[in-house]
Amino acid sequence: MIMHRIVVHTKDKRSRINRNIYGNFSEHLGRCIYNGVYVGEDSDIPNINGMRTDVVEALRYIRLPVLRWPGGCFADEYHWKDGIGPKASRKKMVNTHWGGVVEDNSFGTHEFLELCRQIGCAPYINGNLGSGTVQEMSEWMEYMTFDGISPMASLRAQNGHPAPWRVQYFGVGNENWGCGGNMRPSYYADLYRRYQTYVRNYGENRVFRIACGPNADDYNWTETVMQIAGAYMDGLSLHYYTVPGDWNQKGSATEFDEETYYRTLKRASYMEELVTKHAQIMDRYDPAHKVGLVVDEWGTWYDVEPGTNPGFLYQQNTMRDAMVAALTLNIFNAHSDRVVMANIAQLANVLQSVILTEGKKMVRTPTYYVFDLFKQHQDAVLLGTFAETTEIGVQAEKLPNLSVSASEDASGNVHITVANLSATEACATEISLIGRVFQTASGRVLAGKMDDYNDFDTPEAVSIRPLTDVLLENGVVRCTLPACSVAEITVC
Repeated sequence: MIMHRIVVHTKDKRSRINRNIYGNFSEHLGRCIYNGVYVGEDSDIPNINGMRTDVVEALRYIRLPVLRWPGGCFADEYHWKDGIGPKASRKKMVNTHWGGVVEDNSFGTHEFLELCRQIGCAPYINGNLGSGTVQEMSEWMEYMTFDGISPMASLRAQNGHPAPWRVQYFGVGNENWGCGGNMRPSYYADLYRRYQTYVRNYGENRVFRIACGPNADDYNWTETVMQIAGAYMDGLSLHYYTVPGDWNQKGSATEFDEETYYRTLKRASYMEELVTKHAQIMDRYDPAHKVGLVVDEWGTWYDVEPGTNPGFLYQQNTMRDAMVAALTLNIFNAHSDRVVMANIAQLANVLQSVILTEGKKMVRTPTYYVFDLFKQHQDAVLLGTFAETTEIGVQAEKLPNLSVSASEDASGNVHITVANLSATEACATEISLIGRVFQTASGRVLAGKMDDYNDFDTPEAVSIRPLTDVLLENGVVRCTLPACSVAEITVC
């Protein structure tokens, strides 16, 4: 077995890894909201104010920092006043984007902010620019955050919440190049400048305004929007999904061969190029890095599970997805000088979920456990790393076998996350720690065959276990990474 060397330069301290890189996304889509996180106060599923206690506890455990809502494409047809007040009198609508089902608006602004309170995460609200008005968006922020005498503050009190909430993150439209209005970048940029003017700061609440950014490698969108509106934004979004097939036949979530496995990882690794090139464009208009890159939709997208509503986007989640998550999060860590938030799609029962639910049952997916392994990076300082790698893959689908990042937390502990992307070969690893003397090392690992997953009958088939062979000697950590594994190694 070839020994692979990783070098961590503990004196090479770089950018702070914003905790919001480990965020998530919840949309009114399929069973993400209803039955996923919200079951209502009268449900026999244990809940607090309608929120599933098992899901809330699981999200608290991985320290979910920020949650985006209500979409997604749903955001630009969502009118927030339909989701406030007595639930019996809330307007019903057809969710034209996702499954054609009736949306009864029983989960609205108050419920979302209550969910965030229970989780302990920051809310990220996405406003309706595509089909909404400036007044509607302005009044929503007033309703949520104004502490004083005003029509919206009075309405909020009438609906049972006299005190304002803190809502720091606000997206002005979503995918306005597509489902959010099929706009050209110059037109959207002018609309953004107008709408954001009325997303006001009230009291001590300071809004981080996020503009709709590009779809994958649409560099012209970034160029145009930054040129016209860059001075009026705090963040610019980026959306990219990893699809192993094409958009008509994306491929199965659970039945795939090695070539498809490596193709999926190769396409996930494209995030490195996307972040780099969009950041270079942003640098020309924002050399001081006042505008953060917000990758608020990312993850794998496959064909739905057989027999499920094609508009619900329900897919299983295997070790392949765990490897995509680890690879992507390491990329975000490496670019944390520009990437300030990311939101995997989605929270529950949709696309690359961290949680699956069915009635009273709940499953933590392999992707969930990657977020557990990586949570020590939140707000830690990125350290310079280098890894000796071997090219792996099948035919044209080739990439390096290792993905790694390292950080130092506030206590001085160093956390190293490394993924062995090989589907079949274990990797003997030697981690040299340069610049400091450490006394102890320990590790945790998530490992399995590439198509292993957790279901409701075997909810812990894939889970974290100790990495037992970790040895620290003379500033070098030695261990063996199983095939298809993600490990977190802590040195103190």
